[in-house]
Amino acid sequence: MSNEIEEAILTKKRFSKLIENYVAQHPDSTYMDAVINICDERSLDPIDVGKLISHAIKDKIEAEAIKNNLVKGGGNSLPI
Repeated sequence: MSNEIEEAILTKKRFSKLIENYVAQHPDSTYMDAVINICDERSLDPIDVGKLISHAIKDKIEAEAIKNNLVKGGGNSLPI
């Protein structure tokens, strides 16, 4: 029972792991897609999960947004 409760409580580490696993299992999806889909699966408001997104995931979402010209920034970057 306590293990089920621990699984239900999302921490920053667990949420990041869910996002990374989703992206690994769905290679065509973006990190933003992963966040939205996980929120839908768990009936969470995406606005409320901002505190659960790790700095590394935020950086990856920002890089995707810059690459897709959704936000300004980045300047010159090396191809990865």
